[in-house]
This record gives sequence, C-alpha cells and structure tokens, in this order.
Amino acid sequence: MSLPVDDQQLIARLKAGDNLAFKALISSYHQKLLIVARAIAGDVFAEDVTQEAWASIYKAIGKFEGRSSLSTWMIQIVSNEAKSRLRREKRHSSFGDIDEVRPEIDSECFNNNGHWVNPPSHWDINTPELMLQEDQLRHCIEHTLTVLPENQKAVFLLRDVEQTSLDEIADLLTLSEANVRVILHRARLQLMKIINHYQETGEC
Repeated sequence: MSLPVDDQQLIARLKAGDNLAFKALISSYHQKLLIVARAIAGDVFAEDVTQEAWASIYKAIGKFEGRSSLSTWMIQIVSNEAKSRLRREKRHSSFGDIDEVRPEIDSECFNNNGHWVNPPSHWDINTPELMLQEDQLRHCIEHTLTVLPENQKAVFLLRDVEQTSLDEIADLLTLSEANVRVILHRARLQLMKIINHYQETGEC
C-alpha cells in the first residue's frame, strides 16, 4: 500500500522529530481519537485514554511502516489504550445492550454495500459516503454527529469517514460485525432524517 505524497511528507517530518508537525497532527485528529476512546471506555476515561494514546503515537511514530494509513494506525493505538484501561478498571464497554440485528433495517434502507435501496426521491446522492463530499451538507452532518450516541458516532466515523471495513471496526470496538451493522444503520437513519429536513428547509 502506497501512502499519498502529503502523508509521506508529514510522516517524514514526524519521524524527524518536527514538533510543529506533531502539534498539527493532534489538532487534526484529536477529536476523532476522542470519539473512539469515548465509545470504548466511556466519558470518564476518554480524555486520559486519548492523552495516553498520543504519548504512545509520539514514541512509536519512528516505527510506523505505512502498511495502513496514518489515521488507521492511530485509531488502532487509541483503541488498544481504551481496551487496556477497561481491563485495568475491570469495567465493561457500554456497547453491551445493543439489540439483536433487525433485518428490516438492512432490507428496507441499505444493501450490504451501504447503498440505499430506495433513496429519498429528492436526493441526488446515492451513498452515505457521497454526502461527505457535498460542502453544503458537511456542516449539517458534523452538527448532527455531535448529538448522536457515542457508539453511533464512532461507528459512523470509522466506516463512512475513515472508510474502515466492518470487520476492522468490530475488532477496534470489541463488537460483533452484526452489532456494527445495527449501530451503523441507526446512525445513518438518524442522519437521513436530519439531512432530509435540511434539503427540504435549508436548515439543520
């Protein structure tokens, strides 16, 4: 896997100990890592976990080999830190109460590739991923994400923003793949409601 030129340049600066590059990295990714930490470890430990993850990233960046994207690599680190904290605290993830998979969610709204089976008639966007490319919708989506439950926010971020595979998300968040699908569909359904309203009224 070859990394984009910009990523390669950033990684080179990070490996050279460029503190300004590391500060820029934190500014760009802190919120994403915090979302993952909250989803696994809860609000009480999320900030500490994320700070521990940044310390680990700083120490390990010299060993980064580019086998995955830098973003995926960092998300894996924060996931591991969150799981370690849970083991130390002898707590359980808040994902335990996820309902059984409801086939009607899949069959009525989305197919297995994440495309809508019957997209709303006034939309010209046929996948959740393409929504993120629409400047006018991005702000609305970002606002909606702030009010989603942490599990939905994390799964949506990993799948539709970071393009992480379902099995990788299941591993990162210690979930079954079936539960990942349920959470993802719930997040997308909520976003559909908000974005439908936005397209009809021009307001979030």
